[in-house]
Amino acid sequence: MTYSERAAAFAALHQPGNPLVLYNIWDAGSAKAIAGAGAAALATGSHPVAAAQGFADGEQIPLAFVLGNAERIIAATGLPVTIDFEGGYARAPEQLSANVKRLAETGAVGLNFEDQIIGTADVYGIEEQARRVAAVRAADADIFVNARTDLFLKEKDASKHAGLVPEALERGAAYAEAGASGFFIPGLSDPDLIARICESARLPVNTMMRGITLETARQAGVARASYGPIPHARLMQVLAEHFQTLE
Repeated sequence: MTYSERAAAFAALHQPGNPLVLYNIWDAGSAKAIAGAGAAALATGSHPVAAAQGFADGEQIPLAFVLGNAERIIAATGLPVTIDFEGGYARAPEQLSANVKRLAETGAVGLNFEDQIIGTADVYGIEEQARRVAAVRAADADIFVNARTDLFLKEKDASKHAGLVPEALERGAAYAEAGASGFFIPGLSDPDLIARICESARLPVNTMMRGITLETARQAGVARASYGPIPHARLMQVLAEHFQTLE
């Protein structure tokens, strides 16, 4: 299969109401475990990749390691792999394109690309982020660009999430126009609001599976269900608990 064919096959897995389940991994070993359990595709999470190497999240782990880790994961299984690329390790469009080209060269068929300004409490303005999405798309015509909005993650008061939906949809439309392939809305767990976005968005919608079930995601029309840092956190807890039971 060519790169374009693998990327197209990965994109085809995004079906509203029958979501692609991505139980996020962080290295070649965890990739092989989830692939062996029957996964259709693999996705890294930036937090577990960083945490597994002793780094904080937020582009604190070197880009060279992220790219090398992607290569090792891709070599470990025959599954399509998408990489959590955070903010692309750059602000300027030219450098963004260069970084995404390097990512595509690893064989990754997709990436998460977020609209928060790394290391701050802010998000990019819609126009600037749309230009950044366009730069990511310009780097490769086939890679699945999962454009993430951080609006809901930044607002910890869930009672205010309904008021953010119009802006989220505006962002989703702008990112779609700029060349995004999917729209990621982590932090939103209200089933009615998720369904509203799924009904209105031009792109297949990705949710973070914190506070909702797969059945809820299906009923809402979600096309991709991601578990983010949850698998790594659970495994680390089990590891600590096992140590504590040693005699």
